[in-house]
Amino acid sequence: MITQPSSTAPVASAPSTNREPSRVHTTVSFEVMPPRRAENTPKFWKMIDKLLAVQPDFISVTYGAGGKNRFSARDIVTRLSRDTPINPIAHLTCVGTSVRTVESVIEDYLDADVRAFLALRGDPPADDPHWRPPLGGVSSATELVALIRSVETRRCAASGSAALRAAVSPLTISVAAFPSGNPAAGTSPEQEVERLLLKQAAGASFAITQLFWDSQTYISFVEKARQAGVHIPILAGLLVPSDLKRLSRTSELTGIVPPDSLVERLRKADDAEAAALAGIDEASRIAREVLESGAPGLHLYTYNKPEHALAMLGRNGLVESVAS
Repeated sequence: MITQPSSTAPVASAPSTNREPSRVHTTVSFEVMPPRRAENTPKFWKMIDKLLAVQPDFISVTYGAGGKNRFSARDIVTRLSRDTPINPIAHLTCVGTSVRTVESVIEDYLDADVRAFLALRGDPPADDPHWRPPLGGVSSATELVALIRSVETRRCAASGSAALRAAVSPLTISVAAFPSGNPAAGTSPEQEVERLLLKQAAGASFAITQLFWDSQTYISFVEKARQAGVHIPILAGLLVPSDLKRLSRTSELTGIVPPDSLVERLRKADDAEAAALAGIDEASRIAREVLESGAPGLHLYTYNKPEHALAMLGRNGLVESVAS
């Protein structure tokens, strides 16, 4: 988690506010994580098949801080690019990594014809409170966006084939947006708008938000961003809160605290199925409200368990029902 790429960024017309969302006007995408154990790989690809069945606009594949899961993520992204009709987005993090190492990873993906990235700063070491980015390293998502662009420019200057590929399939770079502010950085929504402006200036194609639990958080952030001069699409990142354990863990990872009313609703559920239905209800409401406000699409954080996300999308008429 924040832890189209077709030939262009995922720009979509806003759905009318007086009718149900239409897939014609709404992008749908998912975030998945590489399996931690090799024995889980077959199960992972079965899950991917389930996502492919609803024809998402893209799937993003997480990439751990400090290079964790780098090779398994690369293998997944390249296989998605090579063997499926889906557009994969490769996560890139840069914190604590040398420029040369980051460039090597970018080159590796571009050599595999991967044309879309999510540029993230990444998390500093959890066990080092005094950690600071190394001198000469890549220390921000903005710098990472610029570095990806510079690697592509250099390749195009050196090779006519690379230049032709770039003309036919331009590079797409997505970035994170934090509509509530970034708890890890101690920033406000207004400061995050300024950061998004810098990412846009560096060459970002579109933004995906961190999760939020109130549609007005997203709506207000987008309004502030547009007023400040952000013109790239801002995709709404959502999580279906289907159980308390996952909700608590997500809060720990992101610093985004769920409302007491949501926690209480899940706690009062009679069983796991009732809790899941309650979570689908909450996510469906948020999805409808942000789409009615003009959000170009929904990006679902799946934790590799997308059944409830698919149910929510189906309820809103954005995907066909998929057999479990």
